[in-house]
Amino acid sequence: MFYSKKKSRELERIVKANDREYNEKFQYADNRIHTSKYNILTFLPINLFEQFQRVANAYFLFLLILQLIPEISSLTWFTTIVPLVLVITMTAVKDATDDYFRHKSDNQVNNRQSEVLINSKLQNEKWMNVKVGDIIKLENNQFVAADLLLLSSSEPYGLCYIETAELDGETNLKVRHALPVTSELGEDIRRLAKFDGLVVCEAPNNKLDKFMGVLSWKDREHSLNNEKIILRGCVLRNTSWCFGMVIFAGPDTKLMQNSGKTKFKRTSIDRLMNTLVLWIFGFLVCLGIILALGNSIWENQVGDQFRTFLFWSEGEKNSVFSGFLTFWSYIIILNTVVPISLYVSVEVIRLGHSYFINWDQKMYYSEKATPAEARTTTLNEELGQIEYIFSDKTGTLTQNIMTFKKCSIDGKIYGEVHDDLGQKTDITKKKKAVDFSVNPKVDKTCQFFDHCLMESIKLGDPKVHEFLRLLALCHTVMSEENSAGQLIYQVQSPDEGALVTAAKNFGFIFKSRTPETITIEELGTLVTYQLLAFLDFNNIRKRMSIIVRNPEGQIKLYSKGADTILFEKLHPSSEDLLTLTSDHISGFAGEGLRTLAIAYRDLDDKYFKEWHKMLEDASIATHERDERIAGLYEEIEQDLMLLGATAVEDKLQEGVIETVTNLSLANIKIWVLTGDKQETAINIGYACNMLTDDMNEVFIIAGNTAMEVREELRKAKEHLFGQNRSSSNGHVVFEKKQQLELDSVVEETVTGDYALIINGHSLAYALESDVKNDLLELACMCKTVVCCRVTPLQKAQVVELVKKHRNAVTLAIGDGANDVSMIKSAHIGIGISGQEGLQAVLASDYSFAQFRYLQRLLLVHGRWSYFRMCKFLCYFFYKNFAFTLVHFWFGFFCGFSAQTVYDQWFITLYNIVYTSLPVLAMGIFDQDVSDQNSMHFPQLYKPGQLNLLFNKRKFFICMAHGIYTSLVLFFIPYGAFYNASGEDGQHFADYQSFAVTMATSLVIVVSMQIALDTSYWTVINHVFIWGSIATYFLILFAMQSNGMFDVFPKQFPFVGIARHSLTQKFVWLVILLTTVASVMPVLVFRFLKVDLFPTLSDQIRQWQRAQNKARPLHSQRPRSRRSSSRRSGYAFAHQEGYGELITSGKNMRAKNPSPPPSLEKTPDNSTTWIENLCKKTTDSESSFNQDKTVKL
Repeated sequence: MFYSKKKSRELERIVKANDREYNEKFQYADNRIHTSKYNILTFLPINLFEQFQRVANAYFLFLLILQLIPEISSLTWFTTIVPLVLVITMTAVKDATDDYFRHKSDNQVNNRQSEVLINSKLQNEKWMNVKVGDIIKLENNQFVAADLLLLSSSEPYGLCYIETAELDGETNLKVRHALPVTSELGEDIRRLAKFDGLVVCEAPNNKLDKFMGVLSWKDREHSLNNEKIILRGCVLRNTSWCFGMVIFAGPDTKLMQNSGKTKFKRTSIDRLMNTLVLWIFGFLVCLGIILALGNSIWENQVGDQFRTFLFWSEGEKNSVFSGFLTFWSYIIILNTVVPISLYVSVEVIRLGHSYFINWDQKMYYSEKATPAEARTTTLNEELGQIEYIFSDKTGTLTQNIMTFKKCSIDGKIYGEVHDDLGQKTDITKKKKAVDFSVNPKVDKTCQFFDHCLMESIKLGDPKVHEFLRLLALCHTVMSEENSAGQLIYQVQSPDEGALVTAAKNFGFIFKSRTPETITIEELGTLVTYQLLAFLDFNNIRKRMSIIVRNPEGQIKLYSKGADTILFEKLHPSSEDLLTLTSDHISGFAGEGLRTLAIAYRDLDDKYFKEWHKMLEDASIATHERDERIAGLYEEIEQDLMLLGATAVEDKLQEGVIETVTNLSLANIKIWVLTGDKQETAINIGYACNMLTDDMNEVFIIAGNTAMEVREELRKAKEHLFGQNRSSSNGHVVFEKKQQLELDSVVEETVTGDYALIINGHSLAYALESDVKNDLLELACMCKTVVCCRVTPLQKAQVVELVKKHRNAVTLAIGDGANDVSMIKSAHIGIGISGQEGLQAVLASDYSFAQFRYLQRLLLVHGRWSYFRMCKFLCYFFYKNFAFTLVHFWFGFFCGFSAQTVYDQWFITLYNIVYTSLPVLAMGIFDQDVSDQNSMHFPQLYKPGQLNLLFNKRKFFICMAHGIYTSLVLFFIPYGAFYNASGEDGQHFADYQSFAVTMATSLVIVVSMQIALDTSYWTVINHVFIWGSIATYFLILFAMQSNGMFDVFPKQFPFVGIARHSLTQKFVWLVILLTTVASVMPVLVFRFLKVDLFPTLSDQIRQWQRAQNKARPLHSQRPRSRRSSSRRSGYAFAHQEGYGELITSGKNMRAKNPSPPPSLEKTPDNSTTWIENLCKKTTDSESSFNQDKTVKL
């Protein structure tokens, strides 16, 4: 676990097979993993060291040390050590429990058995004993022990199937294949034992989808890539056995390299609390200095009179030194303004809020049995302060379940339905779908309503046949047959599945593939094509191509991809068809469909051989391999002949429109960041009602150079702000309220709703330092922003831009691996467990299954968490100022001697027993309005965005309230006890009776105050509040009893005081007067405030009480269809696929598969106010009527 030598940085890895002695000289890590942090010997020192690195713990340890110095401590050490030990013990137990489970998991993994080839024999070894260079045998359904170079397998040509769910969450099978030279080794143990290949490869890294290396064996070099590697964490599937050579072991494996720490996120309240604690400490120092000066003066002027009486010799006590000691004494006494229990209580409250999210049945997705999950407990209140949401589109706003809807082939659209007059009509349930029953392989879930395409197929239209042939050939789909003889397609992306399934329904059935051939059934005839090359998809190319030789001997290149890319590579003879197809794509986009362009090219045999030879040379290059291959791909994908385009539907998720509307009414701005093409993104924006036709302008930034982008941004700003508007406000860092005031001034100059659309290449220029100010200012003045064709890095850059310069709380939501960087960059990251694996969920702070749950997470859980945390902090600071500052006032009457007012046991138990549970109950259960009204009135969310419920001003108000209460608590009893006598005529105004009276008054006052602060009463609140008062009296009488004094006379000196004092009516009158004087001003102020200046939540709370059993009004948004000429499409929704595999000369054998507007305040008439709200909400949701897009 701990290494004495620090290993030098590894630049490349050299591994020799079956030679442990050779590999040991490089000191590579073994296969033992350590995710645990401690062992029995190191737990205590390391855990204590970690805990005291926290400022709060170190601060309280410092106070404890001060209390151990007799000269300055007027409090016994247990007043600090009891809560400190309690907190440290609780944290240590939690850490130990977590680490125990990590140890248990580590031992379980490290002790797994694996067959390792040692001394020419297969031997069972524990995983932790496996070394780099060892050859391992894996069997079906077995976990992979380390990162292996695949040598051979039971499948033809060295193929094997793996499942990578533990790495990326994807359950569809992936294929890996061995080099031909090693696949010949088979399972011959003798030959495998003699294998002495040398691998030179990249150093350990966390890139799951990339590997570069070279295998040297038998005087030849063989290129290695990711398709030859099986990573630790994968499971072998549908493969009887395989052999692999260990390249990376233990902590060097890519799985462990990816298990690094997530970026630590803190809430704005955390940051504010740190500032306030520093201020409070400064305030305590000032109080300490005042009292220390008072002590020095008192000692100098008055203290001399006591020296003879106390038998002090002259000059023995220096007044300055006495003041110095008194300063530290008062620092100890006054430290309870910020007790350690504050931090414990905050974590308990956050934990409770997280459980409420996990337990919420209304965020449970029953179709997939997926509950909402709070994956962190530290950010809950930040959910109530969100101002900007950055959302992915595909799979987040949409379902990512694709259906083939239309296509354009040779200039003709298929998929539309026309009436007898030739006019386009909508598809209804009465419309008869195309009958595919003649095709036994048809997918019955797919429907197509245009009979013309089937007729063209029957008539033998060559273009239609070529189009469908391309769909059946150009893909990375894997086919299997189940026991019933049905074809099962393993697809990387839903798009590919939709296109291959469509081709199957129309008679062009993809049957099977080997690395050298693709077999399809064309209208009942089996045809096998020789696969010559596979030009794979990636995010830069945005297209994929295959090169095949048909039975007639012709070589053809088939290509499909994003139209903006593919149209640039067409032969000039396709120009007319390009114009027509482009119009068709625009029409498809107007209906929100995702489009792909389809093209082909006939290749000359001689040219192809020359090109293929260059490709082979580039594939084994060790330097700039990827660049050389990309250049060759670019070279051959020219002069393509256009065939047409496909249109696939990706429907919106349920509840997206209502969610977007409610979040907009909550003053949350939603930005869509997507890799899809501009027109598709715009169209989804209209479908979600983020964009509306009644917007004043929709600015489109599409410049191809930095100057063009700058000019377009300038024109858009001029349109928004007018000619006299200064170009930029700069990036001055304002405090939150000042920034919001500036924003409101700017927004007053902007009348109407605006939207901004910007594409990826323009965004790259706009994010440059001299332009991003203009981009940010323009974007933040727009109601909606859509960034399309953006890369994962650009998504994160946009989020960081807003985080850094707008001082706003941001939230990012997505469902795919390309959203991970955005999710990690935002203050709050939310992952949707959708169709693209679990990468986004694993990187997120919160997760759920549907976008519609976002509004409940924010408007209910987020708002409640913020509301509760703010009330908790306000009350906590109040009760501790009231408790602690009594010592300050007492200092002026005790000769500044640092004498405490209260019994020391009361000081110890005040924050951990007497007042802890009521404030916890309020912090966990309180709510101002119900969850239904929180959803129906999104405007309630705005106080969190403005930081209105807890800020520096609120803190000073709580501080002033606490100071006032401390004055009342001290001076009313002091005045009452001055020269007072008991009912029997005896003097009882002693220090101990005074302390008991004040302590009792304090407990009752703060309990009454929290009763006033509680908005939502539960049984738990009643038990905790009134039970805390009862507990106080029980403990008080117990600790001041004769029995406790007899056993511990030094620890419990207040013997009989409680019984004596609290039997006096005079004392209870003092307690009553103190309570009334403390609570009544607050009661009057709050009554007048709610009556004269009610907040939004006050009004709704009054309405709730008035309408006790009435249901809130619902506002339903009418759904309207919109016809638009906006062009749409999509980026090829696909990951880098099996291209290398398919061109490698390996076979794949089919296996049996395992199955609102703001509200006017009308306090005199709440019914009218509600009606106005509903009317305005309905007005704001009116349907759209015109298109006002401005093309700059």
